[in-house]
Amino acid sequence: MRRTTTGLAIVLIPPAVALAVLALVGGLAALDVPGLPDPGAATRIALPALQALRDLAGALTLGLLVLAAFCVPPEDVSQAKVLGGARRHLVDIALVVALAWSALGLGLLTFTYADASGTRPLSAGFVEQAVFFATNFDLGRYLLVGSLTSALAAAACWLGRSATSMIAPLVLTLIGLWTIALTGHAAGTLNHDDSVDLQFLHLVAISVWLGGALVLAFTRRRLGPLLVPTLRRYSVLAGWCLVIVAVSGVLGAFLRVPEPSDLWSAYGAILGLKAAAVGVLGALGWWQRRRLIDRVAAGHTSLFGRVILVEVITLAAAAGAGVALSRTSPPPPPGASEPLTAAQSLIGRDLPPPLGLSEWFTQWSLDTLWLLIAVFMIAWYAVAVRRLRRRGDRWSLPRTGAWMTGWILFIWATSGSPGTYGEVLFSMHMVQHMTIATAVPAFLVLGTPVTLALRALKRRTDGSAGPREWIQRLVLSLPLQLLGAPLVASGLFIVGLVAFYYSSLFQLSLESHTAHVVMVAHFLLSGYLFANCLVGADPGLHRPSFPLRVLLLMVTFGFHALFSVSLMANDTVLAPDWFAALGRPWGATAIDDQKLGASIGWALGDYPLAIMAAALIFLWVQADRRERTRFDRREDRDGGSELAGYNDYLRTLRDGTTPPGDRGRPPPGRPRATDRTSAPLE
Repeated sequence: MRRTTTGLAIVLIPPAVALAVLALVGGLAALDVPGLPDPGAATRIALPALQALRDLAGALTLGLLVLAAFCVPPEDVSQAKVLGGARRHLVDIALVVALAWSALGLGLLTFTYADASGTRPLSAGFVEQAVFFATNFDLGRYLLVGSLTSALAAAACWLGRSATSMIAPLVLTLIGLWTIALTGHAAGTLNHDDSVDLQFLHLVAISVWLGGALVLAFTRRRLGPLLVPTLRRYSVLAGWCLVIVAVSGVLGAFLRVPEPSDLWSAYGAILGLKAAAVGVLGALGWWQRRRLIDRVAAGHTSLFGRVILVEVITLAAAAGAGVALSRTSPPPPPGASEPLTAAQSLIGRDLPPPLGLSEWFTQWSLDTLWLLIAVFMIAWYAVAVRRLRRRGDRWSLPRTGAWMTGWILFIWATSGSPGTYGEVLFSMHMVQHMTIATAVPAFLVLGTPVTLALRALKRRTDGSAGPREWIQRLVLSLPLQLLGAPLVASGLFIVGLVAFYYSSLFQLSLESHTAHVVMVAHFLLSGYLFANCLVGADPGLHRPSFPLRVLLLMVTFGFHALFSVSLMANDTVLAPDWFAALGRPWGATAIDDQKLGASIGWALGDYPLAIMAAALIFLWVQADRRERTRFDRREDRDGGSELAGYNDYLRTLRDGTTPPGDRGRPPPGRPRATDRTSAPLE
């Protein structure tokens, strides 16, 4: 009974503390603004409470799935690919929590509309008005999509039967957290896109951290002997989460509190409380890594419960501070009293200066999400190469150079002048597109990252899945095999291009940050799959013969050139409403700039084509050399039997006779001409 009470306290005290703080914040929220109707005390208190519970449910869902996918080993190593035992138990809990997340999201949607409209939830016509709000306003759509996504994550948990099937609920959970980032306390700032990116990274890290700690707290007895290895791996994840939370929090605070004097405001005080909680958690995590895990392995599980209790309460306080921040207005930035310009309203920043030669190199607008991803990929590759060299293995310097070049080009395309001017000039958008979709993937594929990962990452022997095992599963998975098939990859590359520009998707990518992120991801992934089936050397995907690769390369880029020519001949402006509302006072007209962009798209197709063609020729020569070497070695082992048989066949053709039983067919494995074998083949 005592153990049960302790377990319930570990689980229920942190949410209770968070809810008490949040109810106080919601009840004291200054909603009685003159001129606006009062939605009532129930809405003021229920709104932050529901938001806290929804955030907690999202964190628990992600924590449960991450522990099941990456940390918990199976009871039987032979059943590693089957989702059973403790992992199945965690996924079943995630199913229930995800359903609660969905229900809480619908409740939050209801009270958000009540708060925004000043209407009481039980008033006449409220349901119809709330449905209209959920389907026609961005805030309502974000809340509705988040609720539906969490319901789909629950369905994916219910349908999952294998370890690989956990990919679906994990991806859906991340999408749900993205919708929370879009409605969080960073979403209303002037630098909206950067704030949302940082908020999303912050949410993911703190959800893995808080959710994992809560899961370990109330499932430690269910894990039994699996607790110690699970705790070791969770501790490593928590360390990385600490880094992400700290970096994203500092950068986000810099965006929202640009002046040091603003730290003394109410917003700054809550921000300081959250930073202090993160500092305490960092100290607890360091102590846990140093002493706690070894003591738990020695049987001191009660100590583990006490430390996790303190950690969860501190994390709940940090999460509660985050919700309080969403109910507190940040300090106004300098010049906030002045009305926003059209550019500030549409792109979240001032209109860049006229594009000249120097602006190609001096104008930068950091895309925080893709910048941090690119920096991480560069750092990971460097660490992996260093690990290989420290154990005496060699790694090709040109591969390293290709990988670094690809990500540096990607950073320039997303944060440099193409990213700065891509929403203002169609021509610069086309520079960004061509760089991300064709040049960057060619260099990244030549870096052979999968081969490096399989050689550098540690193999797990207890049946759990680490980064190396998940890379193997993804490379060999059926969806990736289908998407990486030559015709499918080429079709995605071409059809996606036409569908994007000759539909409303292009304007949507300019108006919506989410659509812009999806656009960049699509360009990068489709280009990578296409380049990988042509010049890739990583294991896993089937690649056609070299003559077919050359044909596929020429046909695909031919269609790409045809698209550019058709766009040059088009006299209709793409996304006319966007460019008209932007009110750019300098540069060419929208139609002239569009024709220039089409010309750039045609011209910029040449240098990725040259890169892939050169790599293809090099790989072809290498493959032919390896085949010739293998044949020579086989002939040395067999005493030249295959070559002698082929020479006998040629003699029968010369003499007009057919060896009995051959029916005129040559022996299999026609040898390639080499200096050693060419003499008998006269």
